Amino acid sequence: MSAAVHPDLVHARYARWDGVGEPFTVVPAAVPHVPGPGEVLVEIDLATVCGSDLHTVAGHRASPAPGVLGHEQVGHVVAVGPGVPARYVDGAPVVPGARVVWSVTSSCGACVRCRRDMPQKCLQLRKYGHEPLDEAAPLTGGFATHCVVLPGTAIVAVPDDVPDAVAGPASCATATVAAVLAAAGPVVPGARALVSGAGMLGLTAVAMLAQAGAHVLAVDPDAARRAQARRFGAAEVAPDGADAADVDVAVELSGAAEAVNSCLDALAVGGVAVLAGSVSPGPAVPLDPERLVRGLHRVVGVHNYRPGDLQAAVDFLAAHHRTYPFAELVGGRYRLDEIDEAVASARRGPAPRQAVVPGA
Repeated sequence: MSAAVHPDLVHARYARWDGVGEPFTVVPAAVPHVPGPGEVLVEIDLATVCGSDLHTVAGHRASPAPGVLGHEQVGHVVAVGPGVPARYVDGAPVVPGARVVWSVTSSCGACVRCRRDMPQKCLQLRKYGHEPLDEAAPLTGGFATHCVVLPGTAIVAVPDDVPDAVAGPASCATATVAAVLAAAGPVVPGARALVSGAGMLGLTAVAMLAQAGAHVLAVDPDAARRAQARRFGAAEVAPDGADAADVDVAVELSGAAEAVNSCLDALAVGGVAVLAGSVSPGPAVPLDPERLVRGLHRVVGVHNYRPGDLQAAVDFLAAHHRTYPFAELVGGRYRLDEIDEAVASARRGPAPRQAVVPGA
């Protein structure tokens, strides 16, 4: 048959994760240059090792093996599939050559949860970097030279002046924090805010809250992280939240039960606590219903995020990546065949993220 019938192939590679205790294996893959209807083929410029990738590799969270991990990345569009064109969150069509980030999830858009404006909890949800390996369609994660972005995935264009190391984490860390602050509601200038945990998400939350005019207390047991929180706009820092009080917004990102307690106990009248760090099983925490009722408190859980949160994340980074040292939060520059070293380095720190450059 003629070459016009068979589309050209893209010669890609991906890092296959085979389970806890097993090294990554780099595997070649030939995929059609033209993706399927509604799909977008992206060449990945840089990916970062997220905390949830570390939890998966260590066996602290369930994830199918074999699989392709990674869900924080930035890349360039190679091709757009036929049919209904893929569109950015802002409605513009996705075009080849564009620099983009995309959501950690794809959603059906039709189920009851999608119709209730919870696409991040779609009944047909698929998550990049969390799917079982399909050798016929393996490009489902960020630890690869390419990714096939599925229909129902939020895609956002990235300005050229935003560095790869700043843009990559937008797909998880920054967008999650944007979702957390959206759940908290408008921040009144001068409001008191407590941020529990000063890792990648916590530092981002400090910057977003400070930029909104809040007086931010950042809590973390690590002195270096507390010092870094100052550079991201924290007005106060502390090793724990035991003395926090009268806060209008409490953001919990560590997942520690005692930190959840501190956030709940610190709320002022009308305060809101947004919990996003408790993503693995842990001890229950007490809740005083009378204090919640009389204090007009809200307690909100956030997991994953909506398309608009990804747009808000990119917009914030584009506007403020020079104001706050986001680029310093990503260290290293590992090749795809060095991903085991990248994971080991991410465990050691001190940077919250390590970079993988699949095409290097």
